[in-house]
Amino acid sequence: MQINVKGKHLEITEAIDTYVRTKSAKLSRYFDKVQSITCVIEKEVNAFHVEFIVAVEHHEDFIVNYRDADVYAAIDLAIDREARQIVDHKARTRDHKHHT
Repeated sequence: MQINVKGKHLEITEAIDTYVRTKSAKLSRYFDKVQSITCVIEKEVNAFHVEFIVAVEHHEDFIVNYRDADVYAAIDLAIDREARQIVDHKARTRDHKHHT
């Protein structure tokens, strides 16, 4: 699985890169069809805007955006929201297969 970390108006430090990669890795545990994860972190005036784009097989990308004054909090909250989307999707596809 490919993980890309990009920065807009800020330099992605090794600490942030490692943090995103560690947190992102857990998404593939929820759903084995994750192909790639892109994280874009943008420095805004009063906050960090974090966007995760998760590409999965046979589905359009899951996209989550989150803003927080703390970049690590924004990453955590965005990952949590992304995990919820993936878990919900997995449950829907599993339920759908049982009903057909």
